[in-house]
Amino acid sequence: VIIGCTLGLAGIETQTGLNNPLASPFTLGISNAAVFGASCAIVLTSIFTKNFTFLPTSVAVPVLSLLFSFLASFLIITFTAFQSGSKNTIILFGVAIMFMCEAMTSLLLYVASNEAVQQIVFWTMGNLTKAGWPEVTIVTAIFLFILPFSLRNLWVMTLLRSGENQAISIGINIERYRLFMILRVSILTAFSVCFVGTIGFIGLVGPHIARLLLGEDHRFLLPGACLCSAVILSFASLLSKTLIPGILIPVGIITSFIGVPILIGLIFTRGQRL
Repeated sequence: VIIGCTLGLAGIETQTGLNNPLASPFTLGISNAAVFGASCAIVLTSIFTKNFTFLPTSVAVPVLSLLFSFLASFLIITFTAFQSGSKNTIILFGVAIMFMCEAMTSLLLYVASNEAVQQIVFWTMGNLTKAGWPEVTIVTAIFLFILPFSLRNLWVMTLLRSGENQAISIGINIERYRLFMILRVSILTAFSVCFVGTIGFIGLVGPHIARLLLGEDHRFLLPGACLCSAVILSFASLLSKTLIPGILIPVGIITSFIGVPILIGLIFTRGQRL
C-alpha cells in the first residue's frame, strides 16, 4: 500500500509538472540509476566477500541504489537549472540517463557471475517480499514528509493543466516549481525502488485512472492517484502470490500485465482527455 501511494504521488507530480501523459517516475531515469546502483552492489559483494569482510548484500543494495538515484537526480536538477527548466529538455535528459544506466547495467550482467546475474534479474523484476517493517517504516516516513510539500502546490498543479502560458501570466515561477518537483519525485522514487526493485506502470496508470474518476482538480486528484496506485499494486501483489499455486511471481511482472491493457484502454477510450 505505501509503495503504491509513493509511486502514485511521484507519478501525478511528474505527469502534471512535465505536462506529459506518458511521464512517470521512470521517465526521468531515476529508477534505472537505482537499478544500476543495486546491480553494482550485488556484483561487488559477490566478489569481495570471498576475500575480506564487506557490507552484506541486504545493506549494500539499498545504500548504493539510493546513492546512484540521488546522483541521477542531482544531474537532472543541475541540467534543468542551466536549461531554464524546459519540460522537453528535462524529459530528453531523463531519457538519456535511462538509456545510459540500462547500458551500464547490461555490461554488469555480461561480466557478472551466474549467481549475481540471477540476483540482479530477480531484483529488477520488483519484489515486495524482501521488505520488512523497517523498510515499511522508512518509506512511510519519506511519503509523509514529502506529501505536505506536494499539497502546498495543489493549485499550481491544477493551473498547469490549463496551460503553461496561463500559469506564467499570473506570476508562477515554472522553473522553480519544476526544480522542486524533480527533487520531490527523486526522493520518492529512490526510496521506493531501493527496497523493492523496479515496479513499472504503477506511477503511470494510477494517476490516469484517478484523473478519469475525479477530474483535474488536484485537491481530489492527488490523493486519488495515491489511492488508485495503492489499490492496483495491492491487487497485483495478491495475484503474484495466488495466480500459480506454490510459485511467487515477481510483482513487477504482474503490474506490467495489468498496466498495459489498462493503458491501451485509456488511450482508445479517453485519448483526448489524457
